[in-house]
Amino acid sequence: MQIDKMMDRIEDKYVILDQYFGYAQFREGQEELIDSIMSGNDAFGIMPTGAGKSMCFQIPALMLPGVTLVISPLISLMKDQVRALNEAGVHAAFFNSSLSSVQYLKALELAKQGKYKIIYVAPERLLLDNFIEFAKCVDISMISVDEAHCVSQWGQDFRPSYLKIMEFVDRLDNRPIISAFTATATKAVMEDVISVLHLNHPKVVATGFDRNNLFYSVKNPSDKMAEVENYVKENSDKSGIIYCATRKSVEEVCLNLQRDGYPVTRYHAGLSDNERRQNQDDFIYDVKPIMVATNAFGMGIDKSNVRYVIHYNMPKDIESYYQEAGRAGRDGEESECMLLYAPKDVRLNEFFIESNRDNEELDSETLELIIARDRERLKIMTFYCNTNECLRDYILRYFGEYGSNFCGKCSNCLTEFETTDITDIAQTIVGCVEASRQRYGMTVVIDTVHGANNIKVRQYKMDQNEYYGKLEHIPIFRLRQVMNFLMLNGYLFLTNDEYAILRLTGKSHEIHELTMKVAKERETSSKSGSKNSTKKSKKLEDMGDINFELFEALRALRMEIAREEHMPPYIIFSDKSLKDMCIKLPMNTEEFLGVSGVGQNKCDKYGEKFIKVIQLKA
Repeated sequence: MQIDKMMDRIEDKYVILDQYFGYAQFREGQEELIDSIMSGNDAFGIMPTGAGKSMCFQIPALMLPGVTLVISPLISLMKDQVRALNEAGVHAAFFNSSLSSVQYLKALELAKQGKYKIIYVAPERLLLDNFIEFAKCVDISMISVDEAHCVSQWGQDFRPSYLKIMEFVDRLDNRPIISAFTATATKAVMEDVISVLHLNHPKVVATGFDRNNLFYSVKNPSDKMAEVENYVKENSDKSGIIYCATRKSVEEVCLNLQRDGYPVTRYHAGLSDNERRQNQDDFIYDVKPIMVATNAFGMGIDKSNVRYVIHYNMPKDIESYYQEAGRAGRDGEESECMLLYAPKDVRLNEFFIESNRDNEELDSETLELIIARDRERLKIMTFYCNTNECLRDYILRYFGEYGSNFCGKCSNCLTEFETTDITDIAQTIVGCVEASRQRYGMTVVIDTVHGANNIKVRQYKMDQNEYYGKLEHIPIFRLRQVMNFLMLNGYLFLTNDEYAILRLTGKSHEIHELTMKVAKERETSSKSGSKNSTKKSKKLEDMGDINFELFEALRALRMEIAREEHMPPYIIFSDKSLKDMCIKLPMNTEEFLGVSGVGQNKCDKYGEKFIKVIQLKA
């Protein structure tokens, strides 16, 4: 009997996968998590953006007898996923502050009547009296915590409101299955999530952090705006996000691109709620496919056709960068993640860390620990921007994965390097730190050895230091590279105090013959051109079987339907689905159901229109 039941469940999950989501097989980790949940066990999935985390709780939700509550941190995330579920034929709803009191009570009444199988709810709503009352009168089969790293005080997006989840669970008559999902979790965060959510011997599945469709690059341009303008010009037909650290930078970058005639919009906390909402919709609906924003934008935005993410400023940590850059290429298509680095980005992030107001609910001791942790993370992020090693491997190592240190799809792997002797430079820098009695930070030491004549050097009397001007012939950028190399390899240590100070280590006096990889200066421009042409030819090769006229016609039809139905184009069909149509050329509904991402509901709704275009253009 048990075997028969399990066989029914196996059949059900495949039927649901095909009928509602349009896929013939599961991706890595999905089936394992679904089976664990259906066996009544708690589960914790750590899967990169675009790996299909949502299906790991949506499919069990349709198989389990009662309601599934999905705890979600942002309104945009809820709206996106509920809209996609309803479009696929699944009855779903959300409860958050975007609903008026009348809408909220109406939705709550429909939920009590069993109208919805999946309900998204903000953590702040969980302990409201009317929601507790609702929860006690329905059968809750599962609570799924999305963006689960928000539970952990050691995560980069800790949200105190997430601590209400277990208080809510404790108020229920029966404990439901609890599942948790995130794209970013170090070992410490993972252990903290399991502890805080009281996961009971959970099935933990980590599918890896690698997104092999993403190309990573770090640049240190003298003119960031010119770099952005040039990139957007070369990729004017694509949708992208440009992240800036401040509202002022968002306004400047957006204005410059608008002046150049690009369809661009902006998003930051200084705009009104209505303007933010309108700008976000313009981006999602591809009315304005370029978004310039602070990091307040993007969490929960499920726009699958973002082809590039540019960081105009360095983020505060690897977790934030991985999450924000990961908003490119959610559909698995080739996409690019570019970071434009400048040393002043470090100082700006230090200011943000010291003036942290996000966690004021915490006691002073815990807050100080979190600030110290953030300083350490900033240091690691800075090393990323200065490393000559494989960028992908650097990110993966941070999350506990180890590769070959050559991915072939990052700017470092496609740059020619030469080994240079830095012994004299390193010994001079260490000597300056020692001679100044380890009292100053990176900038003062570099200015001293370079012979700068500025206020700080004179104020600290560093112009009298024995190493003053010893490296005046070495460019500042090279001195910074060497400084970062020394810290990365343990020859110097930068403290996590409010004023980051350079300290000597046990290795500081072991510098006898030291070499470092540096880019070949004269070959940079030609190599860059070669890299770009290689990337472009590879993209053409990847799309070689596709009829571009047909693809554009299908995109035009998708946009027409999206406007008629007031729906984001990617909710109707992703670019990946359109490309699959161009390859498979379905001529009837049966063949159309064989296209990746086409379920029964979408086939019934849109199949005839798309088939007509394919018949006409193929």
